[in-house]
Amino acid sequence: MRLPQAELEISRSAATDNFKYFKSLLRPGTKVLVLVKSNSYGHGGVEFARLMLEAGADYLGIATLQEGVKLRRAGISAPILALSTGCDCFSDIIQYDLEPGIPSVEYLGKLKLMLKSLGIKKYPIHIKLDTGMHRLGFEAGEIAELKKMLSGCEEVEVRSIYSHLAAADEPQWDDFTMGQINLFTALADEIEASLGYRPMRHILNSAGTERFTQYQMDMVRIGVGVYGISAVRSPQIKPVASLKCPILQIKEISEGTIGYGRHGHLTHIPSKIATIRIGYGDGIDRRLGYGNASFMVNGHAAPTIGSICMDMCMLDITGIEARVGDIVTVFGDNPTVQQLADKLGTIPYEIFTGIDRRLKRVIVK
Repeated sequence: MRLPQAELEISRSAATDNFKYFKSLLRPGTKVLVLVKSNSYGHGGVEFARLMLEAGADYLGIATLQEGVKLRRAGISAPILALSTGCDCFSDIIQYDLEPGIPSVEYLGKLKLMLKSLGIKKYPIHIKLDTGMHRLGFEAGEIAELKKMLSGCEEVEVRSIYSHLAAADEPQWDDFTMGQINLFTALADEIEASLGYRPMRHILNSAGTERFTQYQMDMVRIGVGVYGISAVRSPQIKPVASLKCPILQIKEISEGTIGYGRHGHLTHIPSKIATIRIGYGDGIDRRLGYGNASFMVNGHAAPTIGSICMDMCMLDITGIEARVGDIVTVFGDNPTVQQLADKLGTIPYEIFTGIDRRLKRVIVK
C-alpha cells in the first residue's frame, strides 16, 4: 500500500504561487501578513508558517497564545501579531515576544500596568478598530479615551492600526465596505495625529486585497487566499491541500445494505464497494455520506454509499478499475474543497480547519 493512512498533502509550489499572486497585486513596499491561526487553516501550523516565510511573508498572524508559543518554540523569529489572545495572558505574550492586538481600553490598561511593573518600554502593540464588523475593536466613541491612554505612554509603541472588513467578498455590500474603509482612515488619522509618529495601517483581508487593492495601505492580511480560495475565482489561485486516503478493502455485494443503520442501498446488482480509510473522526462531515458526494478513484468519481463512519467510509466503485491500496482523493483538484463546501452549505474554511490533527500533513512539491 502506497499510503497506509489518510494524509493531507500540501503543495509547496501551489502555496508559493498563491503568495506570489497576492504579492503581484501590491506595491513594492506593501507588507504581507499571512494568517497561520487554527493550525494554518488546517494545513499544518509550523510547517506552513515556515513555507510562507520562505516565500516572503513579513508577518504571521495567530489567534491563540498556544499557536504563538508553538511557532516560537519551533524557532520561528518573525514578527507575530496575536489577534485575539485575551488580556489574561500578557505575561506569556511578552515572554514569547508576540505582538498583541489591542481592542479595548481594558486590554490596554492591563498591558500598560504589566509592562510598567517589568520595566519594559516601547513594547509593540497593534490597535484594533471596530469599523462595522462589531466583533472586537475600539469604536469611534472610544477613540478619545484611547488617545488619552496613549498620550505620553512610554510602555507601548503602536506598531500598527488595523480593522477587519465584514463583507469584502460580497459585491452587494461594497458600499458598506467602502464605509468601513473611510471610517478606518478617519479614525487612524486621528490616532496618528495624537501619537506623533506613523504606525502601519492595514484593513484588507484576502478578498479585500483582490477586490479593493487600491486600499492596501501599508500591509495586507492574507488568509484563505493563500490556501487556495479566491474571492474573484482567479485562475491563478491553486488548491494547496489534497486530502488522500487508501482503499482498505473491496467487496462485491449482491444483496443487503451497506453500513450503519442500513442506509446504504445497492443501485447495481452486483455492486463493487470500496472501504476507504477516512471518516468523521478525521473531519469528513457525515452529510457527505448517502451518495451526497463523490471522491476520485483512479480518475473516476465514486459516490459515497451508506453512512460515514468514524474512521472509514464506503464508496460505490462499480465499473471502476481499482484494487486495495489505490489512493482516493477526497478533495484537491477534483473535487475541490469549494465543491464540497457548496454541498454542505458552508465555507471552505470550515472544511480545512475541521481536518483532524491525527492526519499527517505532508509537504510535497
